Amino acid sequence: MSHYKPYPAYRDSGVEWIGRVPKHWARAAIKHILSEPITDGPHETPVFLNEGVEFLSVDGIQDGELVFEGKRFISYEDHARFCKKAKPQINDVLVGKSASVGKVARVKTSNDFNVWSPLAILRSDPTKCNPAYLEFALKADSAQQQILLAGNTSTQANIGMDRLASVGIPLPPITEQFQLTKAIEQETTSIDALITKKTRFIELLKEKRQALITHAVTKGLDPNVAMKDSGVEWIGVVPAHWSVAILKRFVVFQRGHDLPSDTRVEGTVPVVSSGGYSGTHNVAIAKAPGIVTGRYGSLGEFTFVEEDYWPLNTALYSIELHNNDHRFVWYLLQNISDLFLLYSAKAAVPGIDRNDIHEIYVAAPQHDEQRQIAKYLDEQCDRINAITEKTQRSIDLLKERRAAFITAAVTGQIDLRESA
Repeated sequence: MSHYKPYPAYRDSGVEWIGRVPKHWARAAIKHILSEPITDGPHETPVFLNEGVEFLSVDGIQDGELVFEGKRFISYEDHARFCKKAKPQINDVLVGKSASVGKVARVKTSNDFNVWSPLAILRSDPTKCNPAYLEFALKADSAQQQILLAGNTSTQANIGMDRLASVGIPLPPITEQFQLTKAIEQETTSIDALITKKTRFIELLKEKRQALITHAVTKGLDPNVAMKDSGVEWIGVVPAHWSVAILKRFVVFQRGHDLPSDTRVEGTVPVVSSGGYSGTHNVAIAKAPGIVTGRYGSLGEFTFVEEDYWPLNTALYSIELHNNDHRFVWYLLQNISDLFLLYSAKAAVPGIDRNDIHEIYVAAPQHDEQRQIAKYLDEQCDRINAITEKTQRSIDLLKERRAAFITAAVTGQIDLRESA
């Protein structure tokens, strides 16, 4: 941002988190630039349906945008009733006021939808504040710090609508707001395009990693080896010298163990849940190396544990690998994660029954070949993981750059009037 010039003159804004602003700018509490008081969605839990009117909570804001895919639906009757209190419309600014406090997104669709109580609806007075400028001003660090300080964190993080209404933002003249938002949108669009490109690259790397695993654990490493039909549709052909066996011939899982938070003692022993590592304890009840997967919660994911550990009761953990190579079994399991999810979907309550997964058929090479395959996959996956991590770091830096640019623009640290 060094190529942008500052404004000719500044004055103190009177707000610590805003600092200096251009001399001709004002400062206003949010409540003074709205066309109507802040409101929020219903404080009741409606009946959710498979179709109907889309219904968003704070998790519907992702990376500063509204995301409707995979969200909840409510009936048209409930929607009509909720609209008597609040009805989101295009250019409203939505702000998370509980759970993920401070998330901000502007409504950019004219389609009907509604919001739950964790979201506040801000409708700007267009004669005082451009809606896009309000969105950027609330995303800036200067506003986010005020929201954080005004929030209540005694239990679940939240901020009352009266406190949100008192958050102050820098306020340029309305014509200048349009200039700033145009310049901000140009810069952030360019940054977002790079983020999208890099995100897609990470997706391709993940696909390549999975393809490598699938080929290695079902076809082996020798491209010239004779093949045979495995007799299992989803496996297809396998090397002629391999066999096919049920999973419990490779690994036997057992349910994890309760560890209430009030009995946990901070230590060096990793505690592993369905989603991976979840703190530490001072006692281990499972020997390493081990493999942990979700029984409830995060399903179809597998954690390889290299030191003695405590598996929680939301997970299944390996207790017997029948002299198979541990790393090979870990990769083998990653190749059948979809089957774990399939068995979970068939259950009355979503979850994994170890007796079901033990009966899944898998391709079965001998131990020496397992070790060769595991070594090959370790090398290849380490290389892919390193590229993925480097790409993710560049995405994180781009997001930091975007946030810093927005903050600099809406606090007047840089003059964008000639850039629009």
